[in-house]
Amino acid sequence: MRILFLCLGNICRSPAAEGVFRTLAAQAGVPVTLDSAGTGAWHVGEPPYGPMQAAASPRGHDLSALRARQLKPADFRDFDLILAMDRQNYRDALALRPADATARLEMFLQGERGVSEVPDPYYTRDFDGCLDIIEAGARALLMRLQRAQ
Repeated sequence: MRILFLCLGNICRSPAAEGVFRTLAAQAGVPVTLDSAGTGAWHVGEPPYGPMQAAASPRGHDLSALRARQLKPADFRDFDLILAMDRQNYRDALALRPADATARLEMFLQGERGVSEVPDPYYTRDFDGCLDIIEAGARALLMRLQRAQ
């Protein structure tokens, strides 16, 4: 399974989701290929935002090697599943989706913790709360993948 996590700038939510899911999948022995991207190009080449890395590290999620990149049409062929962090990211990805896309585009959250979107901590400043939501969503995603095997 090849999964791409998607947010706005690819410095907070999507790299955190990639890092969290990488940790969980490795612990569960679930083979996956993971990446993350943003719909915008403001931060291309930059590491995840410092406060997000600082919040993720004590939880066992090392994001330091990740670098921001922008979503591209080829991602819709290179991945099986693209998971958007919020509805605007979903709409922006849908607008970029090529006619020959093979990847499923879905929301990352499917009602976990009673929410359907991951709030952007770059603006809310709640990095720990964001990680709580991402960890719950990642656990739910892992269970979905395990059931599908």
